[in-house]
Parts: sequence; structure tokens; C-alpha cells
Amino acid sequence: MKRDEDGQAPKRYAPLPERLPVDVFDSHCHLDLVDTPAAEQLASARAAGIARIVTIGVDLPSSRLSTDLASEFDDVYAGVAIHPNDTTGITDAVLDDVAALAAHPKVRAIGETGLDYYRDWAPKADQHRSFRGHIDIAKRTGKALVIHDRDAHDDVLRILREEGAPDTVVFHCFSGDAAMAKVCAERGYVMSFAGNITFKNADPLREALRVAPLDLILVETDAPFLTPVPHRGKPNASYLIPHTVRFMAEVKNVDVSDLCTAIATTGERVFGPW
Repeated sequence: MKRDEDGQAPKRYAPLPERLPVDVFDSHCHLDLVDTPAAEQLASARAAGIARIVTIGVDLPSSRLSTDLASEFDDVYAGVAIHPNDTTGITDAVLDDVAALAAHPKVRAIGETGLDYYRDWAPKADQHRSFRGHIDIAKRTGKALVIHDRDAHDDVLRILREEGAPDTVVFHCFSGDAAMAKVCAERGYVMSFAGNITFKNADPLREALRVAPLDLILVETDAPFLTPVPHRGKPNASYLIPHTVRFMAEVKNVDVSDLCTAIATTGERVFGPW
């Protein structure tokens, strides 16, 4: 984050937290939406023990930008996709453009794709068609499928079953309960937890984390959204992940270093070596 002449973060930003004991990475953020240059975001993240970042596209312009950022910075990978809220009238040509971007070597994820029934910005039929198309792209390219699932658990799981899930599936900003986490664990799906797990009303998420296997857990910011407690209300960015990781370690009753190591190992398995 930008610093003032005294070296302090501006008041609108949270201060840099204590560095994690083992480097992890931010499995899902939107570098293009944080109002700080990407190079500064990465520098702050590294200072907090966040060595790598996956920046995610939600439409063709942001997917192209994510790919460009991954090309520019060694410690960035990209995800490309059409967000379910933007799928109204989606065409084969748009899906072909996503597939073309997915061929880039620094693109390691197809996402975020999925279903969103919380908002009615796109008809369900279009969301389903898009989701099925993205599943196909992930399978053809061998890249991780990163899922946005909001109030749509049953249909997301059903479509994955019907289409045949790719080898690697990540539920971004996992929003299910313990029962959902058990289903994901049975199917080998990875669950990525964001800062909202620290929110007061997030007991179902915490129960889900407790039952999620350690080797199927990732951490993310979804920056600039979902800033963790104690800085909820301030802009989020990758450098704040230590707050979420330390909270997760308490919930799981594991050592912070052990959780960091597990996250780093799973990250390389999901997105490949850096």
C-alpha cells in the first residue's frame, strides 16, 4: 500500500500485520479493482508473507488485464472467465475468447465461473450454459476450475456431477456449511476461505472450516472485498491475509506454521509450480 512521508499507511488502509511464519499466497483477488498500483500491492503482500497472488477476471476485459498482469509480474498468476452475473445472452464466441486466453502459460485457472442466485442479474439458463462451458474449458486446458457459488450449492454440485468435474475444483470464497464442506471433501474439491470467516455472523463458515481437511484448504482475500476483522470496512488487499490465516488456525486448532505450509502445498498442487 502507498505510504505517506513518515512511512505510515494512509488511515483509510489498515496497517501491515505481523508477517506470517511461512509464506502463503492469495488464491483469489482482483488486482485491477484495488486502487493501488499492482507493483505496490505485491510489495506490501511480500512484506506480510504473501509471496504469490492469483488475480481473477470476471469478464473479457478484466480477464485480459489479469493475463497481462500475470505476464508482467513473476509472482502473479491469472484466472479468466465470465462471472455468472455477467452471463446474460452469453455466446459461443465469448466462451471461445475465454478458451483462447486460457492457453496463456500464466493463466492457471478458469474462473471465476459458477452460479449466483443471490442476485438476479442474469437468467439461470444463461448462468447454467456459461458454467457448463467453463467446465469444458477447464477440462480441455487442464486448468483449475474456480467456482463462484452464491445461494446455489445444489445446482453447482449437480452440474459438476452431470458434466464431470475437472481434475481440480476450487470453491472460491467458500460459502457453504459443514454439510457442504463434507460433500466437497468427499469429491476432492478445494475450499478457499476469505476474510468473511472472521465476521461475527459467520458461524456456519467456521463449522465448515473445522471439518474441511487440511489438504483441501486455501485462503484468499477477494480483494478489494471482504476485509477481515479487525479491519472490516477498510479496503482489502493481499497484505491483510495474515489476519485471516491466524484466525483460521485458531478455528482449526492447528499451528499457524502448519496451516501456512498446508496452504502453500495445496496452492502448488492447484495452480502448478511458480
